Amino acid sequence: MPVHRSRTTRFAATAALFTVLALLLTLLALPGAAAAVSGDTLARGSAHMGVGVVAHDGQGDRPRDGRAVQTEGVDVSSHQGNVNWASLWSSGVKWAYVKATEGTYYENPYFAQQYNGSYTIGMIRGAYHFATPDTTTGTAQADFFVDNGGGWSRDGRTLPGVLDIEWNPYGPACYGKTQSAMVTWIRDFLNRYKARTGRDAVIYTATSWWTQCTGNHSGFGAANPLWVARYNTTPGTLPAGWAYYTMWQYTSTGPIVGDHNKFNGALDRVVALANG
Repeated sequence: MPVHRSRTTRFAATAALFTVLALLLTLLALPGAAAAVSGDTLARGSAHMGVGVVAHDGQGDRPRDGRAVQTEGVDVSSHQGNVNWASLWSSGVKWAYVKATEGTYYENPYFAQQYNGSYTIGMIRGAYHFATPDTTTGTAQADFFVDNGGGWSRDGRTLPGVLDIEWNPYGPACYGKTQSAMVTWIRDFLNRYKARTGRDAVIYTATSWWTQCTGNHSGFGAANPLWVARYNTTPGTLPAGWAYYTMWQYTSTGPIVGDHNKFNGALDRVVALANG
């Protein structure tokens, strides 16, 4: 009997091991499972503001309180789904940016609820475009953005569009472009956006990416407001050409939903940016 129990125990353990292995093989056979296990790149369209900030710049502490008046804002994408704007408004959030497009192949399916919902609750809101410089030209992507939610109107409640230019979540960090080619791509997008809307787009980026992929180009600071991403207690060193930031994305773990941001000024300055 003791021998019989030992063999039974060994058989049960072996059977359990084969069950686990079979389950693992089944999971790996599912679509996208290999990418999830290996940590490969995301599915096209799933990028959002700050998608590479934690991986490249780290996640620091919350910002220190300063003397300058700042206004709280959020940015959202399809990851947040239908947003409870009333809760955000009650928490002190007064402005919002919503992902509208990516490349020339993706439109945010939650854009209407997010863009109109923030406006209805009383926020000043705008739209952003996640750039993919390796797929189509800057001109083509600016047109796609404007045609699908990225326009502007002087109603005092609509902010100029944002070019979200940062780490490539689908491949090489700089999208396979040289620094000079990247600057040209960005310039083409900005020029086309202004021609279509009459406004200079905001540039969202991180200093480390900007340095790596544009050579720390200083040519856009005079016209295009800066939205800097840095998850730490201060915005840190800014990209060349900007003496100050207009907005600062300071965390990707907001107390309610979305990435949280500070506008560098009181609410009347947010209105001023909206009015142009």
